[in-house]
Amino acid sequence: MKRIVSLKINGRTVEDVIPDNLLLIDFLRDRQALTGAKKGCDGGECGACTVLVDGRPRLSCITLTAKCGGADIETIEGQAQNGRLSALQRAFHENLGAQCGFCTPGMIIAAEGLLRENPDPDVNDIKAALGGNLCRCTGYVKIIKSVQAAAAEATQ
Repeated sequence: MKRIVSLKINGRTVEDVIPDNLLLIDFLRDRQALTGAKKGCDGGECGACTVLVDGRPRLSCITLTAKCGGADIETIEGQAQNGRLSALQRAFHENLGAQCGFCTPGMIIAAEGLLRENPDPDVNDIKAALGGNLCRCTGYVKIIKSVQAAAAEATQ
């Protein structure tokens, strides 16, 4: 079956006819050309596909687009404003929080969800928020440092 879905993606309203079983990751990547969210595991285990749905982190590889009707979706592409990196994007760059970069969009989006709820997280808060996001390159130290740097910048 198909249905019409209307949602807001990075501040822009989008309406499309979709099959009921279309995953959000496929809708974003294939129909909206937003390829920042990565297909890592296709099973909700790695976090590379994390996007914000109504401000909360969600794994787009296990989320049906049809269930997101009316929602506000934010991807990594929507984090920079007017050509300027977000605080988290800048912190990941400056603190070497990314190596190969595959997991970085999901990490940044998960961290964004955390900082919106808790602008001054401690290390355990950061570890818990990023617990569903896997990085195969780093030991997470620089990732945590990046989130701490963005939080410190926001609370100044």
